[in-house]
Amino acid sequence: MIRKCLFPVAGYGTRFLPATKSMPKEMLPIVNKPLVQYGVEESIEAGLKQIALVTGRGKRAIADHFDISFELENQIAGTSKESYLTSIRKVLSEGTFMMTRQREMKGLGHAILTGESLVGNEAFGVILSDDLCVNPGEDGVMAQMVKLYNQFRCSIVAIQEVPMENIEKYGVIAGDDMGGGLYRVKDMVEKPKAEDAPSNLAVIGRYILTPDIFDILRDTPPGKNGEIQLTDALMTQAQNGCVLAYKFQGRRFDCGSVPGFIEATNYVYENIYQDGQG
Repeated sequence: MIRKCLFPVAGYGTRFLPATKSMPKEMLPIVNKPLVQYGVEESIEAGLKQIALVTGRGKRAIADHFDISFELENQIAGTSKESYLTSIRKVLSEGTFMMTRQREMKGLGHAILTGESLVGNEAFGVILSDDLCVNPGEDGVMAQMVKLYNQFRCSIVAIQEVPMENIEKYGVIAGDDMGGGLYRVKDMVEKPKAEDAPSNLAVIGRYILTPDIFDILRDTPPGKNGEIQLTDALMTQAQNGCVLAYKFQGRRFDCGSVPGFIEATNYVYENIYQDGQG
């Protein structure tokens, strides 16, 4: 049974400067909740209630968000504004939080390796807060992937089809179609040019990883942009065993880009947001 979910939240968020100069990009709000809270809610819904945060300098607001603010609680106790705290109170009552710092930005693979001490020797989820995934009224993406892990017991990455003109922004997979949106990964390339991409199936920010990924990451040399790429480690894992890719049910918004962030805000406001509850 998977219990933990790792959140790499140490990045600088340069595409949202100057807003992210002093504010973590993960705290940017989609309507009335920060991005990272949506991810934590998805994790808890999937049964992954131990939240491991890999943070960095200037990220204290994330830790403070997942804590009680006694002054605020006291100020609005008994007023109509108290209902605005419903969603975060639910998160705090159901989840437990632990964190460590990534001292240097050396890629997603390095961020995940930094979280090894929080995860230990067990399978775990990974959620990238930049990718907001919603599936109203149905299982969230991580819950869908947990069900698959319980069946196959191997690493799983979430994928979606993207236009070839955007493919160089993603890790890309190719593999054997197993039906039901599942592929057994045979090839995986980090941010290829369109002419070099093995398919248009792009990896997005949801993973379930088995603990042997840590040893693989330790032995993975720097790849694209001189960073330790999770894609490279997953390719090694696929060659030595099995990695599955899953075309998930639901919608995904790239909130690491301004257009995606605006699109997500409009969608959530029109389809999910409820005044006072979020």
